[in-house]
Amino acid sequence: MMSVGLTLPKSSLRRGHPALSLCSRVPGAAPCPCDTLSTVSDQPSRPDHDTEDLVDSWVTVPDIAERYGISLSSVRQLLADRELLSLRVGERRVVAVPGRFLGPDGPLPELKGTFTVLADGGMNDEEIIRWLHTPDDTLPVPGAPIDAILAGFKTEVRRRAMEEAF
Repeated sequence: MMSVGLTLPKSSLRRGHPALSLCSRVPGAAPCPCDTLSTVSDQPSRPDHDTEDLVDSWVTVPDIAERYGISLSSVRQLLADRELLSLRVGERRVVAVPGRFLGPDGPLPELKGTFTVLADGGMNDEEIIRWLHTPDDTLPVPGAPIDAILAGFKTEVRRRAMEEAF
């Protein structure tokens, strides 16, 4: 078996195919199914300042752990299981969760399905957080979709999420 050594610069080129982390032309390999190249930055993505400003309060991972009396790894598992969504916010780029996603006993259970609907429609976490916090005058309660969810209109918000996503 022959091994191929690649040296990549910090900012390397990446094929645009979503299932592949790096497409390289290796002699004898099948051609890559994608034809577009995009630049991969070594800088973490910064959420749009509009998104940071739309959310009235952000809660860091250690603060969530302290609030609920659970370990940091348990909070990270909630993020991995997509029961909560987070962004890196602020000057120090700390991982934080919108405060309205948290109930008195843990993450709001009605959010997970809404996250799934919006993600299945192609939205990333930042877009989902922005959508949930963007004011919408057509909702049954004043405010944003997150306000409608908190007021008990989960079904209406998910219906609109499905329309938005598809």
